[in-house]
Amino acid sequence: MTNAEISDSIPGKFWDLSSSFVVLNLSMNQIPGKLPNLSTKNCTFRYFDLSSNLLDGPLPPFPSSVTILRLSQNMFSGPLSYFCETEAPDLYDLDLSDNQLSGELPSCWMQFRRLFFLNMAKNNLSGKISSSLGYLKDVVLLRLQDNKLSGELPSLENCTELRVVDLGANKLSGKIPTWIGPSLTKLLVLRLKSNEFYGSIPSSLCSLPALHVLDFSKNNLSGALPPCLPNITAYSSMSPEVKDNSEVGFVQLVWKGILIEFGENLKLLRSIDISSNNLSGDIPESVTSLLRLISLNLSSNNFTGVLPNNFGQLEMLESLDLSRNQISGSIPPSFSSLHFLGVLDLSYNNLSGRIPLSTQLQSFNASQFTGNLGLCGQPLTPECPGDVTTEYPSVPNGSGSDKNKQDGDGLISLGFYVSLALGFIIGFWSVCGTLVLKTSWRYAYFRFIDDIKARIM
Repeated sequence: MTNAEISDSIPGKFWDLSSSFVVLNLSMNQIPGKLPNLSTKNCTFRYFDLSSNLLDGPLPPFPSSVTILRLSQNMFSGPLSYFCETEAPDLYDLDLSDNQLSGELPSCWMQFRRLFFLNMAKNNLSGKISSSLGYLKDVVLLRLQDNKLSGELPSLENCTELRVVDLGANKLSGKIPTWIGPSLTKLLVLRLKSNEFYGSIPSSLCSLPALHVLDFSKNNLSGALPPCLPNITAYSSMSPEVKDNSEVGFVQLVWKGILIEFGENLKLLRSIDISSNNLSGDIPESVTSLLRLISLNLSSNNFTGVLPNNFGQLEMLESLDLSRNQISGSIPPSFSSLHFLGVLDLSYNNLSGRIPLSTQLQSFNASQFTGNLGLCGQPLTPECPGDVTTEYPSVPNGSGSDKNKQDGDGLISLGFYVSLALGFIIGFWSVCGTLVLKTSWRYAYFRFIDDIKARIM
């Protein structure tokens, strides 16, 4: 009875009548009230979906038969201690996201070792992430983003089936663990955005061959960008596409400046976002080998040096943000090959020289290039210094200025008129003066003219 506009609470006797039910789906209604202790009821639910309702109160224990439990988008509150009384060894899909749950994550995950999907995002959970999550060896999706979790990330190196790890928008700290790369080789999404991680980006992350989305933005990371990123073969063309039929759920990402929730189309995306950190050094030339990359955001860091010459090799790029760094030099001519760019921001760097000409680059707003004092050309400025222009040098008196304006292209000057007059005088008197002074030449000239007249008549 999903999306059936039910707005009344569930009667207590309903649970006593449900002993033969296997699937209960009352999602997307407006059902209020609290849930009783269902572990004491004679329930045989395996699929239990009450998501998108108005249920509140603490989470009770559930029947041991449950395998799918979806309670997202309600108003459940309080700690998860009662939920740990649930003894459901076959539970593989648990979605408690978008509620008001608080307190620390429980340490009872060893009793749910068959969990595939764990989603507790968008709550008020706090404290450290329990190391007991490491018992979930079959977990594919781990979503704990938008909470208040703190401390260092515990070891999950035994969770080798993980495809999505989303821990964004918490208060996690410490260094990014080096075990992530060698252990989580099937990882598609690694999102640690908006936390307090510090230190350098470990080169062990380059051992993630299937990674599609890397988001470390808004942390305190420092050091250089690892030059081994092309080892992440999902970003390069060094190996054929690996098909992964695992469900990845939904992941929120900033795409072209807008927060968008990606589902199955996430597998088509290739994105790196390490913006708003303290990274420094040059952008390595190896970045230009990420031929499948669609979105790259390195903005608001301390990158220096020049842009790699072969940036134009990234022909699949649709979004590129390198703004607010200290990058110098010119924009490589190869930028003209980035024909699919829908978002480009190179503002507030130390770039100089002419913006390369292309249909794509000149279509962007001037604000995407502003803050580069030495940069010139469309769309930032009409021309560059040294270009041939129609402007004329100023002269001391107004008549001279008017005269230059009348001369059109600025090439006709006073010297031109002097040369013209001298040439006329010399040429005229060279011919006519000879005829005046030499009688025989004058007679010959007039005889020649008379002969021409006679022949015409």
